[in-house]
Amino acid sequence: MSEIRYTDQHEWVRVEGDIATIGITDYAQEQLGDVVYVELPEVGTQIAAGDEAAVVESVKAASEVYAPVSGEVIEVNEDLDGSPAGVNEDAMGSGWFIKMKIEDMDELDKLMDEDSYKSFVEGLD
Repeated sequence: MSEIRYTDQHEWVRVEGDIATIGITDYAQEQLGDVVYVELPEVGTQIAAGDEAAVVESVKAASEVYAPVSGEVIEVNEDLDGSPAGVNEDAMGSGWFIKMKIEDMDELDKLMDEDSYKSFVEGLD
């Protein structure tokens, strides 16, 4: 079973074994508006938790996407190259950005579960 955790910067991470799939939340894509470009890292890149993992540009703004956990990028969502609007269409599913091999599973303990994230977002409105 996969587990989803969230950051206070509106990234999500779905964990299956030691693989993390990372993207931005529905809340984040709604705030950005129509996504027009996504810049993803190269496969093999080492990224530390909290470091920039990707850049997403919308009609409103450009925004960094930060890695919720440390690890090595093992896959990027190449579908976003030709269709960045996939982030708006399914941010929590097929609009994912990268997959990483997690270095330190304990870093997940610092992230929010779904209920905590929902409360966090409600406090922003």
